[in-house]
Amino acid sequence: MNKIVIGTRASELALAQADRVKKTLQQKYDLTIEIKEIITQGDKILDKPLAEIEGKGVFLKEIEKALISGEIDLAVHSLKDVPTELPAGLKIACYLNREDPRDVLVAPGFRGLTDLPAGSTVATGSLRRQAQLKQRRPDLKVASIRGNVNTRLAKLEKEDFQGLILAAAGLKRLELTEVISCYLSPYDFLPAPGQGALAIEIREEDQDIFELLKRIEDPNTAIQVQAERKLLAALGGGCHVPIGCFARIKGEKISIIAMVGDPAGKSFCRQSKEGDKQNFVAVAEELAQELLAEGADRLLGKDG
Repeated sequence: MNKIVIGTRASELALAQADRVKKTLQQKYDLTIEIKEIITQGDKILDKPLAEIEGKGVFLKEIEKALISGEIDLAVHSLKDVPTELPAGLKIACYLNREDPRDVLVAPGFRGLTDLPAGSTVATGSLRRQAQLKQRRPDLKVASIRGNVNTRLAKLEKEDFQGLILAAAGLKRLELTEVISCYLSPYDFLPAPGQGALAIEIREEDQDIFELLKRIEDPNTAIQVQAERKLLAALGGGCHVPIGCFARIKGEKISIIAMVGDPAGKSFCRQSKEGDKQNFVAVAEELAQELLAEGADRLLGKDG
């Protein structure tokens, strides 16, 4: 195998992420690697919130079709955009070392959420971020925003927004950290499951590519993000209900903190659990059951 074709979304951030995978592979192997840009449905529909279209899959379907057909050899995704159930014949083969999982506030002239005056408008396209903002600062106005990172930053300048919530990972990969006003604690302002991690998706039968990718995987990242996704799957949640989750490994232990909320930010279930990192699936599933018992089933619409 001398050439590999990587498929990714046609956005500046997605291309930067694919380029990182390309360079990581070329540091290990003598390969010719081509990056193929693919426009997804999620990239086309920018006038509706994500929860109102088809959810996370809108950023993957066209790329996965290209993968299944053999047009590309592997796909690079932001893991937080990947549904917990994949199409038949595909699998996640590798998780690269996780970038910063935190959310950040971009608010020129302010140092943090507490500095924003009452009535300020903060924009985000995420129900999870909206709910946590409303819980912490019910006096703020929350506006919905879509588009790539640079589009959102441009809207912050042109429109009547005082702040913007974004993922730290995207700004770091685009070398735009100078715009960050403050980082939000992943224990207080919970990120999306898998946030900051890149997932590489392949065809299940491509064992040669699987073996190549396993040499560049970060083992701790793989455990952390799989634990977060196991919890998400156990809850049965997607992008229609605010769900935040963060797993951390210390030694041989894994700790997971998670929340389920309502979009208005008025009702939250929040729990944490620790266990052996090798038993991360059980830890995640037990935490999910505790959240459901606390009332997350009602928030998720599963109470009958």
